[in-house]
Amino acid sequence: MKFFGRYRVTLLAFIAAILALQLAAQTSSPTPPAQPEAVLHPADLTKILPGSVFFRGQSATTQGRNSGGVRYADGYFTFAALVDNSGYSTGIQEKYQAYFITEVPITIGGHALTPGAYGTGIIKNASGPQFVVLDIGGHDLFTTGAVNDAKMHRPTPFQVIQGETPGKYRLYFGRNYVEFERAKQD
Repeated sequence: MKFFGRYRVTLLAFIAAILALQLAAQTSSPTPPAQPEAVLHPADLTKILPGSVFFRGQSATTQGRNSGGVRYADGYFTFAALVDNSGYSTGIQEKYQAYFITEVPITIGGHALTPGAYGTGIIKNASGPQFVVLDIGGHDLFTTGAVNDAKMHRPTPFQVIQGETPGKYRLYFGRNYVEFERAKQD
């Protein structure tokens, strides 16, 4: 009789261990598979691009068809979209053409940009096109030279494409662009 008592306890312990393993497997969240770094097009941004954004005391609607960005291999994003800036003063309209969001530190034209939301645009200057970045309050953060790409066939109002070097991307406003990349971590 003692033999069956020990057998029953061992069997119950074995069943409890199997149930505990099954429960642990069901409740643990699987790690999402790593995805390669990729350029995002308007269709890719439909789930994450907000319909309207706050900038300098007002809301502006985004133009999903004129958006683009990058999904980095670790799942973070940098993306932007043109906005309807018609409700803003002429001074703001000149500079604020797109809403720019980055989840990681990046560099644009040698300038560091921390994670956040920004207003951006291309302005005309005597020395050529300039890319301007504004904080969410409409204050200038920096201006850097933009490149006019006369070779671009059929430019769109706004897009992001892969740069000539891996890890670098071009943010185009028509034929004018600036290149950005994820900042190197020390």
